[in-house]
Amino acid sequence: MWPFKPKAQPATETKGLAEPGDDLYAIFGITPTSTGGVTVTPDAALRVPAVGSAIRVISEAVATLDIHVKRVTEDGTEIDVPDHPVRTLLRDQANDWTDGFSLIRDLVIDALSDDKGGTVYVNRVGAGRIAELIRYRRGVIDVQFDETTGEPRYKIDTRAVPSTSMIHLRSPFGRAPLSLAREAIGVALSLDRHAAQLFGRGARPSGALKFPKGMGEAAVKAARAAWRATHEGTDANGQTAILFDDADFVPFTFSSTDAQFLENRKFQILEIARVFRVPPSMLYDHDRATWSNTEQMGREFLSYTLEPWLRATEGALRRALFTDEERAEYVIRFDRDDLTRADLSTRSTVINSLIASQVINPNEARAWLGLTPRTGGDQFLNPNITTSGGEADDAA
Repeated sequence: MWPFKPKAQPATETKGLAEPGDDLYAIFGITPTSTGGVTVTPDAALRVPAVGSAIRVISEAVATLDIHVKRVTEDGTEIDVPDHPVRTLLRDQANDWTDGFSLIRDLVIDALSDDKGGTVYVNRVGAGRIAELIRYRRGVIDVQFDETTGEPRYKIDTRAVPSTSMIHLRSPFGRAPLSLAREAIGVALSLDRHAAQLFGRGARPSGALKFPKGMGEAAVKAARAAWRATHEGTDANGQTAILFDDADFVPFTFSSTDAQFLENRKFQILEIARVFRVPPSMLYDHDRATWSNTEQMGREFLSYTLEPWLRATEGALRRALFTDEERAEYVIRFDRDDLTRADLSTRSTVINSLIASQVINPNEARAWLGLTPRTGGDQFLNPNITTSGGEADDAA
């Protein structure tokens, strides 16, 4: 079932192209950022909570939506095809070890974090039947683009793979948001590192010890050791300071940048949110969030962030999972209703209004609620002016 199996790895932990380290990224042109020489690799970027949260909120939102295979009729109406084998692969089990949710989620994660995009191999057997969908680890699939047309060429373990056997999802501009935000993420990493040193090792000293001239080196070392033993460490706070040989303690004052350290960290959350086009409230930054603007930002997230990714994912799946003849008949659709679903009271009011205006019939409304159809529910009638016998109420 798995035509291209990577070679067995030795028991000892090694670094390879599938899981490169910072040194290997430097060899392939991923240079450090301008912020203190910080190298922003995908693994390092995910250590920034805002980056990990932004990638998760987009990828998991796409993967949690119900996915359908639909047949397009001559009049443009789309009819659900629940027994299509492609639907089973995407909703149930993509292969023996991966479920459909994990496959879609990881595909979007790769597209958000890798300039070459997310790729999934479509394993066909027999007369073109799709047996399984396989997502290889990063670095196993080699993707090269034509310099003129941008057409991608794929290889798995040096073996060429046709584009019809690859699901390929890429970010806009041909660059992943994680790559475009490398400098902003580098600043966030530097701030995280400084905070860890500040609270872990005292990177920002509170003052300095001044010793008079003529004090010997041995006396200075002894005074310094005594000071550290008394005032440095997790359980040394609040102890009385003892100074030797006319030594003097001079406290340091914090500069304006030190005083705004927390504001700088919060600003980096906004920068990362801008790159991934995620509302700050979804990254748990609620400083400027209110009941009204949070709801508005949620709608903007659906329209301007999630919808383009849904369209791109639908197109990538349809291109690789259907033949030329099938693409003229079938489409793949994510069910957006799960994201736009309001509370029960609002939904009841809207559904009653649509039935009364004869836009939908009762059985269509019951399908929205996940209920089975009832007898007579296919008629378009206004229940407010229709008698139980199905005739219009002349008095009304």
